[in-house]
Amino acid sequence: MIQWLKDILQSQLTDGTGGAAQDTSPPVRVRARQGETLAKQLALVIDLNVCVGCQACVTSCKQWNTSGSAGPLSDLNAYGANPRGTFFNRVQTYEAGEFPGTETIHFPKSCLHCEDPPCVPVCPTGASYKRAEDGIVLVDYDKCIGCKYCAWACPYGARELDEERQVMTKCTLCVDRVYDPLLPEADRQPACVQACPTNARLFGDIKDPESVVSKAIAERGGYQLMPEWETQAANHYLPRRITTASTMSTPPAGKE
Repeated sequence: MIQWLKDILQSQLTDGTGGAAQDTSPPVRVRARQGETLAKQLALVIDLNVCVGCQACVTSCKQWNTSGSAGPLSDLNAYGANPRGTFFNRVQTYEAGEFPGTETIHFPKSCLHCEDPPCVPVCPTGASYKRAEDGIVLVDYDKCIGCKYCAWACPYGARELDEERQVMTKCTLCVDRVYDPLLPEADRQPACVQACPTNARLFGDIKDPESVVSKAIAERGGYQLMPEWETQAANHYLPRRITTASTMSTPPAGKE
């Protein structure tokens, strides 16, 4: 078990004064069975209509995870001709349409924490697993052998090999922040969500119909990425609104 999970588990077993806690809830590491329907599923909902591609989510994710338990997430030859590095979150930017009706689209992408993740059953050591209590898909670095089977199985390209440690890495939904009792409640959310200047990223339980993410999906027609793969991706995207360019009105006579 990786160290931060050990620390979280230990904090649940004590009451903060050295005595045994009265909480009899199950330990944090409870694996979901393949295909099991969970009562709770934490996820991100990303609003493509307001994402401006500023990379704040990328840099905040890198900073938090590099300095935390998931680190070091090193960059190799970062300023050379062929830079390489490990990122849990990336923003892809591309142009759509034809001139003059083109538009720039920013598309953030990370692990989608699928309800039926194909990366889990292919792992030969059991390092990849899905938590039953909140649906987060994680990697036990102590068990990972860097075989890349999970990367081959993931249809979204969300797995990356940390070349220095030779382990597979991915977004954890900042689980160490979400369950940290030492943080103010408002800060118990992924670093990328807190850093987004346009509030393009929402976080919550998509199985709770009253959550902000469930309401956003229902009201805005949120959708899963590549549903044809039948992974039931937990993360959803809110579509861009179609807008038309305003036309200039004819100026009054004598004002040309």
